[in-house]
Amino acid sequence: MKTILLVIALLGPMESLDRSVQAWVQEHTRPELDRPARFLTGVGRPWILASTLAGIALLDRVAGPATAGRALLVLIPTNLVVEGLKRLTFRARPDGEHKRSNASFPSSHAANAVALAAVFARRWKRWAVPFYVFAALVAASRMVLNRHYLSDVVVGAAIGLAADWLVNRWLATRSARAAQAQSE
Repeated sequence: MKTILLVIALLGPMESLDRSVQAWVQEHTRPELDRPARFLTGVGRPWILASTLAGIALLDRVAGPATAGRALLVLIPTNLVVEGLKRLTFRARPDGEHKRSNASFPSSHAANAVALAAVFARRWKRWAVPFYVFAALVAASRMVLNRHYLSDVVVGAAIGLAADWLVNRWLATRSARAAQAQSE
């Protein structure tokens, strides 16, 4: 009961901040931002993600298949959590759309973009900053297009990071156990 009261107490200020940020973003959005925002949002289409991962697996014969596999391992829990929360929260989008299957909270685009940035940054360390900047731009595009609130993209990004961290912990533990079993 205390947890429910805490969540309710936090929702008021969050809703107010979300509405303020949404109003500011919409007030400052210019028509010339529409095309780049739609491009960035489009990068999150499943066929584009699948093609990108297949390209990585094929073009980088040494580490590509492992990187693509790790990305899939991270995307699975990311999307399970996001889709579960969307159905639980049933939050209307800023543009007024209100469907349980496509609720606003949390942003799957932000979650997937940050999850992939984390995987790719681990593989290609020199490119870490551009990967995370691109993920932030994808997340921001969702607010520019009036499809998400600030809290939607922040929580989505946190889910992507958490999924990456958990998968890496799981893989490290699994690897350590395999090494230990081999040495025995």
